[in-house]
Amino acid sequence: MSRSVSVVLPIVPTRAEQAAPFAAFVQWRAARALWLGQVLLSEQHQIMAQLGGMGLRVPFGTGVSLMPLRHPVQAALEARTLAAVTGHPVTAGFGPGAPAFQRAALGAPYASPLTACREYLHLVRRLLDGAEVDQRGNYFSYTGSLPPTPAPPVEVGLGVLRPGMARVAGEAADVAVTWLAPPSYLRDVILPALRAGAEAAGRPVPRVAAIVPMAAAADGRDVRAALAAGHAGHFAGPHYADMLARAGVGVDPDDPLATAGRLAAAGGALTGGPDELAAGIAAYHEAGADEVVLNNAGVGMLEGPRPVLRDLEALFTGNGW
Repeated sequence: MSRSVSVVLPIVPTRAEQAAPFAAFVQWRAARALWLGQVLLSEQHQIMAQLGGMGLRVPFGTGVSLMPLRHPVQAALEARTLAAVTGHPVTAGFGPGAPAFQRAALGAPYASPLTACREYLHLVRRLLDGAEVDQRGNYFSYTGSLPPTPAPPVEVGLGVLRPGMARVAGEAADVAVTWLAPPSYLRDVILPALRAGAEAAGRPVPRVAAIVPMAAAADGRDVRAALAAGHAGHFAGPHYADMLARAGVGVDPDDPLATAGRLAAAGGALTGGPDELAAGIAAYHEAGADEVVLNNAGVGMLEGPRPVLRDLEALFTGNGW
């Protein structure tokens, strides 16, 4: 598999024009794709489709869309429509969300998140493949198909933190999407579980897209504060804290700055100048990531989009990308 670098939209837009500079960066640089996360301020598929309508047609990724918000049929339809209107492949990543969010959206959390994800991915993938489905699941059911229409390919991804979900991704996903996972954890924990799941299902091992926090060195910037600003909410989540503990990164819920520093020391967040950032990206590729997705959310939150674009330009120019 080819090794690539992508970028996360580091702001939460209310209009597509606010995201346009990052789509243009992907369009003109060697970045593979522009990724958007799930937010409740604006709907990411509509923002991406509008960017395509503005002429900024690039590959997109969602990392990740929350399953309780959309039925698998709607998810497949949205992803295929986005691929059709942009003329580029789409990586449609999904995840169950935290139990508290599941309870808020569904009335109760999934009794078995692994089963829910397995059912969801199987249904989305088969619908995208044009199959006539008749699935009666514990969580997701559908009988029927999607009318055929030409569109670039859609990869179905699964957000992966721990080995159980990695095995499900190996069974049913095209892409495993990691978040905050250091390279050593990716190599030693996630990839073996992915391979085991794929082998059990008799299918290829999914590729890996690692979404990685980044805060480049800059005059007057506290990189730990930037990383903490972008990820303090994740550090406080029990499922993220458990994953980081397994990875040897101790989480202090009362001190996100310290946690950010430990994550950077483990290679799970990229800091420094262009050469140091490139070395961190290379470490992920060597650990088994096929795509490294740079997440500058903290810098975007504290300083706005222009410094993020400046940092990305320096990184890509300095490394000849």
